[in-house]
Amino acid sequence: MKQVLIQKGAVVVEEVPTPLVGNKNILVRVQYSCISVGTESAGIKMSGLPLWRRALQQPENFDKVVEMARQHGIKRTLKRVLGQLSFGTPTGYSAAGIVIGVGHESHGFAIGDRVACAGAGIANHAEVIDVHCNLAVKIPDNVDMESASTATLGSIALQGIRRAQPTMGETFLVIGLGLLGQLTTQMLLANGCRVIGTDLDASLIKLAEATGFVGLDPSAEDVVASTLRHTAGHGADGVIITAATASQSVIRQAMQACRKKGRVVLVGDVGLNLVRSDFYKKEIDFLISCSYGPGRYDSSYEEGGIDYPLPYVRWTENRNLQAFLQLLADKKIDLKRFYSKPYAVADAPAAYASLKDPETRPLLALLAYGEPMEMRRVDLKQPQEVKNKIRVALIGASSFAQGMHLPNLVKLRKDYVLHAVMSRTGANAKVIATQYKANYCSTDYAAILNDPDVDLVLIATRHNLHSSMVLQALKAGKHVFVEKPLALSEEELVAIEDFYKANEGPLLMTGFNRRFAPAIQKMRALLKNRTTPLIANYRMNAGFLPSDHWVHGPEGGGRNIGEACHIYDLFDNLCNDSPVVSITAKSIRPISAQWHRNDNFVATLQYSDGSVCTLTYTALGYKSYPKERMEVFADGKVLAMDDYKKLDVFGGKGRGWHSKTIQKGQLEELECLADTLLRGADWPISFASQLQATRISLEIERQLKNG
Repeated sequence: MKQVLIQKGAVVVEEVPTPLVGNKNILVRVQYSCISVGTESAGIKMSGLPLWRRALQQPENFDKVVEMARQHGIKRTLKRVLGQLSFGTPTGYSAAGIVIGVGHESHGFAIGDRVACAGAGIANHAEVIDVHCNLAVKIPDNVDMESASTATLGSIALQGIRRAQPTMGETFLVIGLGLLGQLTTQMLLANGCRVIGTDLDASLIKLAEATGFVGLDPSAEDVVASTLRHTAGHGADGVIITAATASQSVIRQAMQACRKKGRVVLVGDVGLNLVRSDFYKKEIDFLISCSYGPGRYDSSYEEGGIDYPLPYVRWTENRNLQAFLQLLADKKIDLKRFYSKPYAVADAPAAYASLKDPETRPLLALLAYGEPMEMRRVDLKQPQEVKNKIRVALIGASSFAQGMHLPNLVKLRKDYVLHAVMSRTGANAKVIATQYKANYCSTDYAAILNDPDVDLVLIATRHNLHSSMVLQALKAGKHVFVEKPLALSEEELVAIEDFYKANEGPLLMTGFNRRFAPAIQKMRALLKNRTTPLIANYRMNAGFLPSDHWVHGPEGGGRNIGEACHIYDLFDNLCNDSPVVSITAKSIRPISAQWHRNDNFVATLQYSDGSVCTLTYTALGYKSYPKERMEVFADGKVLAMDDYKKLDVFGGKGRGWHSKTIQKGQLEELECLADTLLRGADWPISFASQLQATRISLEIERQLKNG
């Protein structure tokens, strides 16, 4: 299918794999999508800036890159960032089309429904989109698709008005008469309000005057003084700012034009260097309007499909979308004068170009879509050397896979070649496949499993998909490397176990990388001939994750199963994979709902060889303190490992190990896997050990939940 991307300051149209419908989603064949003049034009401009200027203008993203570099190294991070930028990023967040697929857990929609869709990264400029149900609404019969494709922008304007809580007869000043300002003006008038509007562009004032409002030209008159004159000296009851400027003068103007105890609502993006006296003396309420409304940025609402009860949250982002469409149906909103005819998606660069000329640009541009090609796979025709190499299909283009596994596969190019990349999002799959020179990209897991050229499936999806994908791949005869955890329940684990009882089967390896870390390999060598059981104390300063993080939910399974499983496998390894005979786990009672029982706990394992291992896992600590430390006591020696950067030895003749960087074994585990698949070595981790580590995590989870 065709999809619009922003690439180095330009707009391009790429062929990417068509998405599959998510379980809780609907699949929509887009007929029209709406280009947001302000937001998307700013995105194009930003994409053309050099990295250092982006860093200055987006410090929050710069901090993320710094953290990525700290964990994965500067070279890897730079390559990943430049690779993403060279391919481009999806754009668009408002579209309308026909439902062509319904997920088995979705509700309220049927194939053939006409729907309007919202959401950055979801309602993209693409021929087919996979949309969460709470981000889609049915279109009234008397609303055309062109108009419906603006529903997201309409709901943004509507949410700003809701924050202002206008009542009939009040006077509002609207600052900024771009599309959001024009829509705000029309909706306030429909609400029975008197509206004053202003903009630096006189043509926009003239355009809005057709709706019957009072226009103020700031080049010809003082906006504050004129507003006072039009309101008998009181000032506006409320001011809604829909302008975009770095200047703080807009906020000052709004406060000064507002009456005492009035309200100012910020919808646009302006400078926020507030002057206290502007609103202190008048006790003005200053409010921020968050995008489309309640539910925005709440993953349980947008992705999980959990709605807020209408009696308690009357206007969610979904209900705002519905309300705007109803305004269109009731002819309260007029959009036709804001744009000319739509552009074909293939002509998207021309559509964006039309928005650049300040003299002639429309307030709105629409893209039109024809019948999409059903294309789950895109061949990239990149030359590959595959002789005597393991051909890998990456399933799930997670941040961890991009930051760790893919660079390691490149390092081990003598043994591995990336054959295919599969992701739920076609554009994401293509950018990675292009960067790492894969043969093709896809959104169809079944097609990957049916490809006879795939030797190894590397699964790096969210945790809830691991066990089912592992089982499908094993049944297809593919070797499997799956990131931890292997399973989230005993039932899932038994299904995999039963497969191997009935089949010799291909290789299965869970990504328990800690046992392969150089510090741990050195530790094992020093403990090889021990004559006593060992005592191991492991401390993981895991750091706080907010309650709405996906790891805590059904997709993640919680932090014990999702992360601490690494340490249970490490304990197994240090105890020579002997059976565990006793498991005890205790957690603190959370003093606040921000912590879960599996955020802060101590687990003690006893093995048949007499060894005792204890894990202290906590989210209560200081984030800058080293994350992981282990002390092992045996044979009169103490082995102390700090954050996989050094191993110190106290007692005995052995020497320790030191590194300038954290090395947790991800590269070494792939080296061992290659030795198995290409050179006939034993499984890197026995199947029994993988089962035991997973069952330990499940038992500890049971104890933590039961208190």
